[in-house]
Amino acid sequence: MGTPHNEAREGQIAKTVLMPGDPLRAKFIAETFLENPVQFNTVRNMFGYTGTYKGKQVSVMGSGMGMPSIGIYSYELFNFYGVETIIRIGSCGSYQPDVHVRDVIIAQAASTDSSWGTQYVSRGTLSACASYELIEKAVDAAKKLNVPYHVGPICSNDVFYGVDGDAWKKWAKMGHLGVEMESYALFCNAAYLGKKAACLLTVSDSFWGEPETTAEERQNSFTQMMEIALEIA
Repeated sequence: MGTPHNEAREGQIAKTVLMPGDPLRAKFIAETFLENPVQFNTVRNMFGYTGTYKGKQVSVMGSGMGMPSIGIYSYELFNFYGVETIIRIGSCGSYQPDVHVRDVIIAQAASTDSSWGTQYVSRGTLSACASYELIEKAVDAAKKLNVPYHVGPICSNDVFYGVDGDAWKKWAKMGHLGVEMESYALFCNAAYLGKKAACLLTVSDSFWGEPETTAEERQNSFTQMMEIALEIA
């Protein structure tokens, strides 16, 4: 067994996968939180590991940046490896003044400037939503862990260095909490394949001028978000 992007064999990947964008963050989670982690993928250095957390088998694998990348990896996990649940854990920029750096966002739904959803519907706009069961569990876990959290819609954008510097204000006006680049495709894949998906994001920077986190902090220090994801896995 295997795909062009994943060398794992049958049975090496758990039914629930945590999916950070950065493969080094996947390595950190496996080495920090999982018992007896075993690496199942090194193709393109998109590291994947399976171990146990509080007695339950859990996998963690990087997704890369952007919807095309997470679209490939999540589709293969869902469709070829029998994965039932993927929980994206990543970083984002805050669109709201009361959503602060290092707060956690539990995504309710994802809007996008991408054309990704047009493959599913010939007319109209597809709304991509997280699984309510996972949202509810994430809220409960955040409360128990005393983590500052926010629940609401986010944006999954195709462009990181956009030419319209004020475009974010329109999304903020519509109540969107922050911006990242992957969740819309993940939610669509889950809906299309009858699977479950969620997204937990740690705010790494703010459009309201708060000091942003460093790359090293994003890789190693977003542990509260990781613990929430592991608790609901």
